[in-house]
Amino acid sequence: MIHADHLHKEYADLRRGKLVALGDVSFSANAGEIFGLLGPNGAGKTTALRIISTMLRPSSGMVTVNGYDVVTQPSEVRHQIGFVSVNTGVYDRMTAWEMVEYFGRLFRLKEDLLRERMESLFTRLKMNDIRDVLGAKMSTGMKQKVSVARALVHDPPVLIFDEATNGLDVLAARALLETVAELRSNGKCVIFSTHIMREAEKLCDRIAIMHRGHILTCGTLNELRATHPDDDLEELFFHLISEHDAEFPETVAS
Repeated sequence: MIHADHLHKEYADLRRGKLVALGDVSFSANAGEIFGLLGPNGAGKTTALRIISTMLRPSSGMVTVNGYDVVTQPSEVRHQIGFVSVNTGVYDRMTAWEMVEYFGRLFRLKEDLLRERMESLFTRLKMNDIRDVLGAKMSTGMKQKVSVARALVHDPPVLIFDEATNGLDVLAARALLETVAELRSNGKCVIFSTHIMREAEKLCDRIAIMHRGHILTCGTLNELRATHPDDDLEELFFHLISEHDAEFPETVAS
């Protein structure tokens, strides 16, 4: 579904010179799998996901999504993915129903199919009670539900969640994680970016640990524990980051 090969992204900075946001990042994510990107803020997770979703162009390297190249076939890629981030971007003057409908029309869904999809999504995500609530009057959890619904309305094979539980209360975060697990059960390819160890442990089939623009290790939890000296994911995480910082003290990511 997603294949990233030697991704590199750098920026010019007048004061500090060249800033490397991603350095030679490669990974694959498959259908029916939740692939986790685990790393602290500034690890390069969002940069990688923005390249995958065609919002940024890589400095070098390539990414394909369901066979489509993100640089040469961006329109086709956008039809393959749904993107959910911590920044919900919900319009204050539109209701939940109007916002999801608007995005469905952007993807040129026929009216009958769009209404069918929306009825199904609003029921599955328990959104029927907020159909007519304006964005300005929604809680953070409500806004995130709308973000998920609009990402799913065109039924994409690939879903990207970028720190999507940030700012949510416990119940709203749990509901979102349950939705992500359900998407995997439905055969979707899911990339789940987080800095929360518990989320990665509980949800992800494979985990790539990122730091300062590099993937330090990647595998299932059992594989990571078998190839590194720490059984505990948090200890393993901090051990790898400390080793990397000691070896490459000048590496910078965004």
